[in-house]
Amino acid sequence: MDIYRDFAGVYDLFMEDTPYDAWTGRIHDTLKEYAIDDGLIADLGCGTGAITRRLSALGYDMIGIDASEDMLAVAKERDLQSGAEHDILYLCQDMTEFELYGTVRAIVSVCDCVNYLTDPDSLLHTFKLVNNYLDPGGIFIFDFNTTHKYRDVIGDTVIAENREDCSFIWENFYDEETHINEYDLTLFIKEGDLFRKSMETHAQRGYTSDEMRDLLERSGLKIVEFMDADTGKPVSDDSERVYVVAGENGK
Repeated sequence: MDIYRDFAGVYDLFMEDTPYDAWTGRIHDTLKEYAIDDGLIADLGCGTGAITRRLSALGYDMIGIDASEDMLAVAKERDLQSGAEHDILYLCQDMTEFELYGTVRAIVSVCDCVNYLTDPDSLLHTFKLVNNYLDPGGIFIFDFNTTHKYRDVIGDTVIAENREDCSFIWENFYDEETHINEYDLTLFIKEGDLFRKSMETHAQRGYTSDEMRDLLERSGLKIVEFMDADTGKPVSDDSERVYVVAGENGK
């Protein structure tokens, strides 16, 4: 069953409280810290383009990459609705096999996109591609959910929300052995006077800080910053999401 199929059309509705402006602000501050004020940036796992559009509005030339054609269709529609001043190039590609026409100044990947890579070897391969497509001195900014978040915070819980035009039930099932959190998403989407039921199954893997550091180092990337994404402080056992900045370190 394809993920982000029916969910793509209502994704922004349920993510409306996500602090995209604050996240973009942090990314922008990080880019400026490394003297990246303009130029070409790739957004890996861009989804409906919430971060992509915001970075484009700040003057960056953006490439949005996502494996879901449905999510990219929504992204393009949102671009038209927002009257975006700059054209964004969208590529329908898997994160583990993405190809660019050349190198870019930075690559970003937020909203726990890398957690969808449940095989550590696939994540390692993606990191190697990132290093390959970064300009000399370029940086990679991403975040990831920790094992603690999936195991102790959302694992084996049920989340439900009822809206006028759409409702959902989100059932989480965490596997201690594989560190994979599988969630069954049941959607009820209003169509005319009736609601259509749709089901999707997603899977994400939690990573510890040690696992992520090891994968980055093995990929050739250089770890520059590694912090709790919510507090900006050093990562602790209670950290649920980690913000990482890694640097290009030779091909």
